[in-house]
Amino acid sequence: MDAFRAKLVAAATGSSLTALTMTPFDVVKTRLQTQPPETPGCIRNMSSLAVRSLPTEVVCVWEAGFMKTERVNGFFDAVRHVWRAEGVRGLWKGAATTLVIGVPSSTAYILTYDHLLNVILPPFISSPTLVPLVAGIIARSTISTVASPLELVRTNLQSTPVSPGQPHTLGSVLDSVRTVVRKRGVQFLWRGLGPTLWRDVPFSGFYWASYETWKRAFAKRGYEGAWVAFISGAVSGTSAALITSPFDVLKTRRQALIMSPTTQHITRTFPLILQIIRTEGSSALFAGLVPRIVKIAPACGIMISCYEGVGKFLTKPSRP
Repeated sequence: MDAFRAKLVAAATGSSLTALTMTPFDVVKTRLQTQPPETPGCIRNMSSLAVRSLPTEVVCVWEAGFMKTERVNGFFDAVRHVWRAEGVRGLWKGAATTLVIGVPSSTAYILTYDHLLNVILPPFISSPTLVPLVAGIIARSTISTVASPLELVRTNLQSTPVSPGQPHTLGSVLDSVRTVVRKRGVQFLWRGLGPTLWRDVPFSGFYWASYETWKRAFAKRGYEGAWVAFISGAVSGTSAALITSPFDVLKTRRQALIMSPTTQHITRTFPLILQIIRTEGSSALFAGLVPRIVKIAPACGIMISCYEGVGKFLTKPSRP
């Protein structure tokens, strides 16, 4: 198989495997980020005006014929509550949409990064650290902007459990999106792009610069292979997730508000940050951090190790 096709198959394999294994973490993270601590009857109200007064977070679940708020002590307790109330399907809500949206997006992203890293940027930038940094920033900016409307749909699909009064299926989400677009214009499809770029662009730049640095450090000691890629990717992804977590919260909140009647509270990025800090405390900017890191560390490791390992395996050896 030629090099490009091998990279394409490797990227798609890594993206698919990551999407299938990491969806439960995405679901719980989104629930924790979009549900305020006090929501009587679990009425959907994701406004940043909600006051954070409970020592633990909450997650909304549909159980025994009614919606209720469950207090949880962190990520794993939230998984247990959702699993008990909604079953396995609740944790994999939006998995099909994630495959349709995430796999092409991730595949295009990593192939764009690879092309920038190895072909486009080296003639212009000589620094081995700066090249992956710039390549990651350009690749992520481009793909995030193109895929933002699809990401908006996926976020809303995962943000609330299904109930008779709120079916919240892909069809209902798309109907809501169409209704809002008719009222506010096509530009509404890019709602949350600002926080998404604030999250993804620094994440991507830092991640790839860190990843290439770690990989070179291992190579100097004679270590290479898929396991090196996995460790380098997991460590770099964890560090980048910590730095960009507040913007992940902002992105999730703004996109999920499309299904809420309180859309009048949507504000721009920095006013929204100040509003959340003032009304909920700075800790609210790190809601869902544990599931995000628990997801990102293995996700980054799986994605890059599949890309490099499968790609090398499928590449046809060059003839002398």
